[in-house]
Amino acid sequence: MSFWLTVIRQVGRNLRQTWGSQLMTLLTVSLSVLIFAFFYLIYSNMLNLGDKLGDDLSLIVYLEDEPGPELQQQLTNKIRTFDEVESIRFVTRAEAYDRFAVQLGENSDVLNDMPKDFLPPSIEVIPMKNLRSLNQVKLFSSYLARLPGTLKVQYGQDWVERFYYFTRLLSIIVLLSGTLLILTTIFMVAYTIRLTILGRQAELELLRLVGATNNYIRTPFLLEGVLQGLLGSSFGIVSLYLLFQWIKLRFSGPGFLNLFEFAFFSPWVSLTIISISILLCTVGSFTTMQKFLRI
Repeated sequence: MSFWLTVIRQVGRNLRQTWGSQLMTLLTVSLSVLIFAFFYLIYSNMLNLGDKLGDDLSLIVYLEDEPGPELQQQLTNKIRTFDEVESIRFVTRAEAYDRFAVQLGENSDVLNDMPKDFLPPSIEVIPMKNLRSLNQVKLFSSYLARLPGTLKVQYGQDWVERFYYFTRLLSIIVLLSGTLLILTTIFMVAYTIRLTILGRQAELELLRLVGATNNYIRTPFLLEGVLQGLLGSSFGIVSLYLLFQWIKLRFSGPGFLNLFEFAFFSPWVSLTIISISILLCTVGSFTTMQKFLRI
């Protein structure tokens, strides 16, 4: 017990002596965690949004004429030959007209003078959930476009491609911000611990002469790294949470943000980010001790 009390006193003394660099390191770690967590939060929500929208993904094959039962069976076999699908539904001209009228709602009276067979028949193809990568959907669409009697294939191409490339861009940003977090955290903590060691060089030499153990000398510096990681990452996560809540309140009401459910990190994800930050700060502290603390 007396060992830890002494170590804690040494940590407090180190913090007081180098409070300027300690504060700068704390702010740097907090900012690095905030930047990384911010982009990772957007990325994770975009992935969840993509999963939800992917549940409604379907390829619409517009046909020249309504296929009879025999041709429907042939088309079904050809579609399933390319890949497994969740469902295939043939939509007649009359069904397409009724759907369009329902979508128009109160404005459906604009169809009063229109013939009920002016819309083309179609096939609604829903691919398997595990086969919905962009390249796979593109290949599937090209294959469906070659089916007999096909006029056009639609699946929201432009939107799907833009969403896919946006998530790819976010993944690159998350990777870069994660690299920034690693480099800045290790560098800043290492620099701060180095200043502390150099400022107490004479005292550390004296401790060695009087027989202080390696653990007694090293533990305070390791605890400094742990505290920097714990406090810095906690401040970063709390700041992001406050920013997230402010954005939700600020943009509450009709708008894009309310079309989808955006959620903050789960407690486990937050704890994981904090734990990784603590580990990185501890590594920075340890590497500096190995280089400048000759014991």
